[in-house]
Amino acid sequence: MDVKVDIKTYMTQLGQQARLASRKLAVASTGEKNTALLAMADAIVASKAALLKANAIDMQDGKAKGLDEALLDRLELNEARITAMAEGLGQIAALPDPVGEITDMNYRPSGIQVGKMRVPLGVVGIIYESRPNVTADAAGLCLKSGNAAILRGGSEALHSNQAIAECIRSGLSVAGLPEEVVQVIETTDRAAVGELITMQDYVDVIVPRGGKGLIERVSAEARVPVIKHLHGVCHVYIDARADRQKAIDVAFNAKTQRYGTCNTMETLLVDSAVAADVLPELGKMYRDKGVELRGCEATRAILADINAATDEDWDTEYLAPILSIRVVAGLDEAIEHIHRHSSGHTESIMTEDINHARRFMAEIDSSSVMVNASTRFADGFEYGLGAEIGISTDKIHARGPVGLEGLTSQKYIVIGDGHIRS
Repeated sequence: MDVKVDIKTYMTQLGQQARLASRKLAVASTGEKNTALLAMADAIVASKAALLKANAIDMQDGKAKGLDEALLDRLELNEARITAMAEGLGQIAALPDPVGEITDMNYRPSGIQVGKMRVPLGVVGIIYESRPNVTADAAGLCLKSGNAAILRGGSEALHSNQAIAECIRSGLSVAGLPEEVVQVIETTDRAAVGELITMQDYVDVIVPRGGKGLIERVSAEARVPVIKHLHGVCHVYIDARADRQKAIDVAFNAKTQRYGTCNTMETLLVDSAVAADVLPELGKMYRDKGVELRGCEATRAILADINAATDEDWDTEYLAPILSIRVVAGLDEAIEHIHRHSSGHTESIMTEDINHARRFMAEIDSSSVMVNASTRFADGFEYGLGAEIGISTDKIHARGPVGLEGLTSQKYIVIGDGHIRS
């Protein structure tokens, strides 16, 4: 619909509709939710041509506005990504429904039974930039977890998001669920974000997905709880006891499989004992791929034609074909570097030494810690969550990729038989 009212009134209407829809969705059956999810997936596949056409408009506008390659990569929809959106919805439908699950039932000395029931959060507001696939992922995860969703995509993806929203509405209609279960904000006015993050009466949690500036603004101004991560400065450490070929393969993949994602490696740490062995081959592979390398003094002694890394580089999420490399004097120095510069997102160690692997897993305090695997696996789809609403580097209430369980809470349930407290 056209937004012909002022932003505050418009957003209040969305909030009221979402709250009412959330109450209906909370009692919807698993079958109804799965029917809607599968119908959404079918609509996305059937609308492939329309989605590509809408995305082409956004891509053309983005190029005209001078969006960089990383943003354009996030913005682009192609046949594979459209298929992946539909598959993600199908995976969510296949996952167990967490809502209503009762656990930890125990009899107390008084005779009452006490346990916990998993319940939806209510209304989830999601603010995101560039990636139109988030529209489908977020809608699917919120729907399956029993939450109504208010989605605010970036202006650069307006046409793509609206086209996906049509598929979502179609799926909800097939299942007989109210279309207000998922509402995509139809204005690009930035004031809509300011309203959304302060609507305590209607919104239970905010999930921002985008650049550091967006997330800092939301974190500073929100009056609603926020699930977030600011940025992804991810590390791979090649230990002295690493398998050489595994280390090279993983370090190359972690950086080059895709540049514009938060789980892409931004800093490579290499034990000095193996640096001269692995860095020449890795350096050539990165250069052939077009990756700019920036290194410490010891790295530049091995790769003489690279730029010097600055203090700022160790704290930078490039989201681009740029990589910082540091040679370290073993596991202790690698851990210390990560403690100092990590954003708490994802770190990986390449090693065949089980004791080093255990130390790394125990001492690194990031939302995902890996052994002999690429940081690019830090993703809800890869973790078997079907999709993710985002990555959380907070420690409360959810951490790491946030899937269905992260979008629910628990309440205590008590069962008695006329029990009274003495």
